[in-house]
Amino acid sequence: MLVRRLDPILVDRIAAGEVVERPAAAVKELVENAVDAGASSIEITVEAGGRRLIRIVDDGQGMNPEDLELAVERHATSKLPDGDLFSINTLGFRGEALPSIGAVARLAITTRTADAGTGSMIVVEAGVKGPVRPASAPKGTRVEVTDLFAATPARLKFLKSDRSEAQAVAEIVKRLAIAHPTVRFTLSGEHITSFTYPPEEPGEHGFLRRLSRVLGSDFNENAMSIGVEREGVRLTGFASLPTYHRGTSTAIHFVVNGRPVRDKLLLGAVRGAYADVMASDRHPVLALMIELDPRAVDVNVHPAKTEVRFRDPAFVRGFVVAAIKEAISRFGTRASSTVGTRTLESLRPQGTLPSRPAYAHRPSLIRPSSGFANWQAPLDPAPQTYAPASGLAEAQATLPDLAAPSADGRATLAEIEPELEAAPLGAARAQLHGTYIVAQTQDGIVIVDQHAAHERLVYERLKRERASSGIARQLLLIPEVVDLDPVDADRVLAEASMLEGLGLVVEPFGHGALLVREVPSALAGGRIKALVQDVADALAEWGQGAANPLEERLDAVLSRMSCHGSIRAGRRMRPEEMNALLREMEATPLSGQCNHGRPTYVELKLTDIERLFGRR
Repeated sequence: MLVRRLDPILVDRIAAGEVVERPAAAVKELVENAVDAGASSIEITVEAGGRRLIRIVDDGQGMNPEDLELAVERHATSKLPDGDLFSINTLGFRGEALPSIGAVARLAITTRTADAGTGSMIVVEAGVKGPVRPASAPKGTRVEVTDLFAATPARLKFLKSDRSEAQAVAEIVKRLAIAHPTVRFTLSGEHITSFTYPPEEPGEHGFLRRLSRVLGSDFNENAMSIGVEREGVRLTGFASLPTYHRGTSTAIHFVVNGRPVRDKLLLGAVRGAYADVMASDRHPVLALMIELDPRAVDVNVHPAKTEVRFRDPAFVRGFVVAAIKEAISRFGTRASSTVGTRTLESLRPQGTLPSRPAYAHRPSLIRPSSGFANWQAPLDPAPQTYAPASGLAEAQATLPDLAAPSADGRATLAEIEPELEAAPLGAARAQLHGTYIVAQTQDGIVIVDQHAAHERLVYERLKRERASSGIARQLLLIPEVVDLDPVDADRVLAEASMLEGLGLVVEPFGHGALLVREVPSALAGGRIKALVQDVADALAEWGQGAANPLEERLDAVLSRMSCHGSIRAGRRMRPEEMNALLREMEATPLSGQCNHGRPTYVELKLTDIERLFGRR
């Protein structure tokens, strides 16, 4: 078989397979060109998911007729003035997008510079370039792509539905809008909800407003600000609280020198930063901008330019992890506002309460009811006599028909100290079902899950002890024998020296059995067998001699262990114990969520409660 030189049009169509694999990729390339041209407003219109029409209109600097004719040639660009491929300051640089799109569709470009009296227009259809003609046009550039992949109909079979392709276009535009908050973006067309993101002022406040428009209005009040710089690398932006998360990673946005990227290194850094405070199947919401010397990052490693390669990847990963962890520690006692919102929504009755008959007022005996909707206390025609009661015991004796109380209200008998009520988590007023602490603040109430909260406190205490003088251990008066699966027992014994540093001392005691001699002091009194089994599960999950950093492996084991030293659900607590728990939560970083990423408390504002009861 003879070797031959391919036809130039065929070469462009092959290149289009890498650059323009779907309509969203064409939109990305054209919008990036508009941004590079200094546009302050970009309008995008698509029809049939971009397959029938893609129109991009910008108010950038435009092109003169000579540049326009050259722009549709392969590898022709204005973005590498000195030919230095390692110092790229623009989004585009290869000069492939326009000829590749023109090779598989009909491409029409109309443009005019600010000092030109008239505009210019060129049409490229299926790779055949037409002449440049004069045209009436405002300053800027208008690009229309029609019948995408008409020259390569086989590619149309691989496209998804028009709705799916339109949604992919919307996602691309949103990512570019986050990367360039000072630019106005407008998207309209079929199968998508049109939107306009007005230009924002430069700086942190403008960036947060743009994020609130793109990521949702509730992101604003659940975002942690990040702004650090080290060794020439600057990281700015916002990340969500650990209790504000999504089911997928699509809401994670990174921008490197103005370029939105989906880089595996950066996504791994995010997982590592949130590993201690968020469940593994949940993902945070964040938008972070990384600015560094263009020579320290290679953007020419992916056909779609969505991935980058850093000169020092270990430093960048550690830098991102440390910055996010510092923000989590700074805002760690906060729980997201959506937790309280969901709580209020669950409390709202599903039906309308019936109006009460206009009877004369008579005392009634309220009995437990199985539901809230359509509930009404019965009217007892017989008058009742009530003796004064000063507490739950007296009330129970006076009203023997009432069900046993599920709340410990001893804390309500004491006067609220003003300094306690002024604290972020307020003053404890009751304990419900032996599990939840109800506290009163100056402008609402707080409901705390005592087990989840204390689990986080024990975990942080163990980590502090390990980092300082070592975890305090308590010798068991009678060592306990724990039977495990032989594989689990061998796994625990293989890590005996590491576990001893964590306060758990074990020895072999026959086939599949371990002898536990010492446990961490913070976990004394817990269920030792369950503790050892959880440690074995943690070691199995992370693997022995794993590639995971030792710090992460140790934290994973401590996280499992802390569950066994925390206050169990069902334990009645005295008022002073409840208040002590609240104060320790306020002083402990990351106490807003447990080790598994669940919120430790819910805060309800008094205004929201009043609206719930129709007072507002």
